[in-house]
Amino acid sequence: MTAEAHRHGPEELCEAGLDLYARALREGHVSSHEATAAPCLVDHGMLHPTIEDLSRLEPVPPTVALQRLLRSSEERIVGERRRGQRLADAFEPLMRLEGTADASKDAPPLRLLSSKKRAGQAIAEAMAEGREQLLAIQPHDGLITGPFHYHEAAMERDQAFLDGGGRVRALYQHTVRHSPLIIGRYERLTGDVEARTLDEVTDRLIIVDRTVAFIPASADRSLALEVRHPALISYFINTFDRLWHLATPMHPQAVRQPTLNGITPRQRAIAALLIEGHTDADIAVRLGMNVRTARVHIAKLAATLGSESRAQLGYLIGQSGILDQEPDRAG
Repeated sequence: MTAEAHRHGPEELCEAGLDLYARALREGHVSSHEATAAPCLVDHGMLHPTIEDLSRLEPVPPTVALQRLLRSSEERIVGERRRGQRLADAFEPLMRLEGTADASKDAPPLRLLSSKKRAGQAIAEAMAEGREQLLAIQPHDGLITGPFHYHEAAMERDQAFLDGGGRVRALYQHTVRHSPLIIGRYERLTGDVEARTLDEVTDRLIIVDRTVAFIPASADRSLALEVRHPALISYFINTFDRLWHLATPMHPQAVRQPTLNGITPRQRAIAALLIEGHTDADIAVRLGMNVRTARVHIAKLAATLGSESRAQLGYLIGQSGILDQEPDRAG
């Protein structure tokens, strides 16, 4: 073997070097000519010439050789650690600059939340970071028992947001104006919180601090979409503001919905959908009530207008002018 083949680290020993070193230990020495097959032994101080004969090489005791190799290895490791630390120190301010420039990359403009639990966690995280306002549209499909169920954790989350100086604005359908669950919720919350109602609202929408919004991503609301795109956020806020100004105050001070010519606001909303050709089921979904309740209101509307059939009811609604009269809205 050539000397070039044995240029390796001091903590490494080649097979030829180990064999020659073992023979030197057994015989007490080897010749310098023989050592040319493994020059690493001389380079690493494992063989050294005798005083009497420079062509004769004697082995260093294994314990001494091992200590030298270990010390050399440790020094190399320490040197590498120091070099690594110098590199880290040099790149640390550069990484800070990159983090500042790419901070927005941590939050993509659109993110799919794969479950109701994950969506709830994301909303809680956004509200924990929020400081200004929460805008919420909370529709009711009329199919579940009781309009809504608010967990204590959600109440604590909302109250913490209010305690931090935030304001809450929420929109519901008229069908929940007298719900004990909804009334009880707002009686418990303290701070800058308002709620209003409309005949119809959009699907669920939550906006935190004009920064992030949450909307359903599936019909059963098992999936949600987290939106951080500025243009979409602005659109959502504009939609909410327009609905808010059309809505009737419910909390902190409820405004009584006016009755026009004996027609209640709910019956008026049903009348508007009837002349558009919607079925009872469609009307129930859009106004947040069950089908049986919708049919009860339709029957009362028919009785008020003197209708004897569904076709006649549509005609009488048009003739009555009840849809041409706009009730006064407060706020």
